[in-house]
Parts: sequence; structure tokens; C-alpha cells
Amino acid sequence: MEHMRSISMDLTLSIPGAKSDDSLNMSDDKIAIIVPQSSPMLSMSPSNKTLPQWVKSEDSHQAPDIEKRAALALVKKVAAEFLGTFLLIFVVLSALIMNEAHGGALGPVGVAAAAGSAVFVIVASLAHISGAHLNPAVSAAMAAFGYLPRAQLLPYVAAQLLGSTAASFVAKAVYGNPANLGATVATVPAVGAGEAVAVEFVATFVLLFVITALSTDPKAVKELIAVGVGAVVMMDALAFGESTGASMNPARTLGPAIATGTYTKMWVYMVAPPLGAIAGTGAYVALKI
Repeated sequence: MEHMRSISMDLTLSIPGAKSDDSLNMSDDKIAIIVPQSSPMLSMSPSNKTLPQWVKSEDSHQAPDIEKRAALALVKKVAAEFLGTFLLIFVVLSALIMNEAHGGALGPVGVAAAAGSAVFVIVASLAHISGAHLNPAVSAAMAAFGYLPRAQLLPYVAAQLLGSTAASFVAKAVYGNPANLGATVATVPAVGAGEAVAVEFVATFVLLFVITALSTDPKAVKELIAVGVGAVVMMDALAFGESTGASMNPARTLGPAIATGTYTKMWVYMVAPPLGAIAGTGAYVALKI
């Protein structure tokens, strides 16, 4: 009886006006609820106090919810990188193919404008989702300086390479596999390997210097990110397009190379853009300190 009374006292509720039961020896303003010790309504807490099972710790659900949200956010980012890179490469290849098919109707300025405007539109659309890197060199530089979690680098790069490759095969199918497709859309240096490395390094350095300035500096005008990046891509395409194709992007080179089987000096585009990107980001970070 003493044991039952101790349990009942723990669950005593103050209810004004409630009448007492003489057998419980309780005050006139309280009512006792007696629950057997073996009842599933009671469980032992870490502090050895009895608590109802419906009283659950918020922390027990908080961690799984955070993990699910983080995983879903990463899926959205990777999907955005795949779609953005797909659209960019498809537009660039379409411009190159149409320019070749119509006797140079677009010219270098037209092709450069198509590339720059594509970057502008896609960055403006996707920057708030994934950052709109669209380029393994950009992702590598962002990860190197802590602007992208390093655990997300591999998914980003995989999505970009797959997006470029898919766009290259789609363009090949849409335009009926035209003659000399490799010479038209692949980035093959028209200069020596050493000069090509220098050109791609400098072009990507400038690109990442601007990207880092506009996207990471709190003092920068964020609304100009898409405009600035699109303008740099157009500028580099005009300045360096005739010598190396102004790739600045390993995905831009790898996708068309796979689709056309053109791998001439491809190592230049796998090495120089990432190095130039890291150097460009590092240069702005150093200035900002």
C-alpha cells in the first residue's frame, strides 16, 4: 500500500473543487490517479524518475530529420548541377554546329555570345540551389577554400561530367551526326601544348577570380553574379577561343570528346583549368584578407 501511494503521489493532479476519497487519505483539493507499476504507461528515464512513454525526447527525432533534410538538399544540388551543365553544353555545341553548318554565320562573336548568355541564364536560375558551378574546376576551387563541403565535391563533379556527356550525345543525335563533328565541337589546341596550358590556366584564373569575388565576398553585389560570370565567359571565348577553344571546364572538354572520340591533347584541359581555378580563387582570397 505504501508503494502504491508513492506512485499515486507522483501522478497527483491539482484539481480545484474535486472531492476527496477517505480511503486515499488525500486533501480536499486533489485527486490521485493510481497506475500499477507494471503498466506500459510508465517507463524509466535516465534520471530514474518515472515518465509516461508519450513524453519523448525531441533530440531522438531531431538528428534523423536533419540528416534527411541534408540528404534531400544534396540530391537537389546534384540534380541542379546535372541539368545546368547539360543545358550549357547543349547550347554551346548547338551554336558551334549551326555556325559550321551555315558557313560561319554566327562567327566567333556569335558563338562567344551564345556561351556567355547561356551561362548568364543558367547561373541566374540555379545559383540559389547549388551555386551553379557547372564546372569541375569551379567545384574543386570552392572545395579547396572551404566554400563547398569536400564531401560534396565528388557528387558535384560526377553530375557535371554526366551532364556534359549526356548533352554531347543528345546534340549528336539531334543534329544527325554531321560530318567533322569532332573538329567542330571538340576542344583541340591550335597551338603548342605549353602555350595551350598557359592559355587555359589564365582563362580559368580570370573566371574564378570573378566568381570568387562576386559569390563569396559579403561586400560584393550578389545580383551581379550571373552578369559577371556570363561576361567573363564571353570575354575569354573571344580572347582565347581560336587558340584552345576557351574550355575553362574539364566537363566541356570531356563530354564532346567521349561523344566524338576526339581525345587529342585532352590532358591539357584536365590539368590547366583546375590549377587556374584554384589559383584564381586563392588570389582573391589573399586580397580579401
